Amino acid sequence: MKILFLVPYPPGLAPSQRFRFEQYFQVLQDNKFTIKVSAFLDEKTWKTLYSDGNYLLKIFGVLRGFVVRIRDLVVAIDFDIIFIHREATPIGPPIFEWLLSKVLRKRIIYDFDDAIWLPNTSVENKIVTAWKNHTKVGSICKWSWKVSSGNQFLADYANRFNNDVTLNPTTIDTQELHNPTNYYQGKKFTLGWTGTHSTSKYLNKIVPTLKELEQQFDFRLLVISNQHPNLNLVSLEYRRWNKSSEIEDLMEMDVGLMPLDDDIWAKGKCGFKALQYMALQIPPLVSPEGVNKEIVEHGIDGYYCRNSEEWQSYIIKLMNEPQIRKQLGARGREKVANNYSVTSNTVNFLSLFKV
Repeated sequence: MKILFLVPYPPGLAPSQRFRFEQYFQVLQDNKFTIKVSAFLDEKTWKTLYSDGNYLLKIFGVLRGFVVRIRDLVVAIDFDIIFIHREATPIGPPIFEWLLSKVLRKRIIYDFDDAIWLPNTSVENKIVTAWKNHTKVGSICKWSWKVSSGNQFLADYANRFNNDVTLNPTTIDTQELHNPTNYYQGKKFTLGWTGTHSTSKYLNKIVPTLKELEQQFDFRLLVISNQHPNLNLVSLEYRRWNKSSEIEDLMEMDVGLMPLDDDIWAKGKCGFKALQYMALQIPPLVSPEGVNKEIVEHGIDGYYCRNSEEWQSYIIKLMNEPQIRKQLGARGREKVANNYSVTSNTVNFLSLFKV
């Protein structure tokens, strides 16, 4: 059986692709599937997409993406299943999804891991907001053979349009990648955060707390991202995300942070930051929003922080009690291995492709 993956970003770079399906490619091949990946954006366009300016390059890159998708319609004829992550094209109506489903009569598996039916365009690309078509998510769900959703909130939305929805969580490779074999013992206590620039805005809600803590303690805030965050903090150390050093960089953290806002968009988040921390035995401090309340069990493998007082209290607690950090980290690693790992989710993932 042959599967064509239509994805937004170049393979191997975007977290949503890497940890939702790319890390299962070998599993698919071992189970006699033939796979092909087609990205809408090339690597050059992807690297400039979320930066200021470069409008001609962005326009050319998007136009190139549409040419790629036209070609994909011809390529798709020879494939049994079309796996679409998020959308076939980032702007415009779902023309390609409709053609694949209604004209070519292909089995479509539609996968998404955010509440992408809600407007949430980045500041850098606000010029394309008018061209976005958030309402197409429901249509694509309806035309699809199956839907793969990252959490129950997303599954509930998909169930309004499709009766075959699989809860397929974002998972961690706890054997080959997220393996805390070389635990970092730094001289300075390190709080950490990792993610793309689009989610770094959530750090703003705890900046006042961190400023207060800077007056009392000597610590480091390590931010691993694709862009330098605009945070006025003495403790800030920025590390540009690098795939080859990703795990080594994460292992410098003593505690992982995942603040979120209390809004409907947060309900669609799949808790990937928390899962990464926990897989590496890094205790997480999280806002108890959305799936975070399912992934993290307060006081068992991490802590919930609802306000500035709790953020400060639990940061100080974990700063002063390394044994508690160790206990939380061990329990978190066990939970991810048992419930959110590639190994534990392989059967569920493969079930998507059963005809």
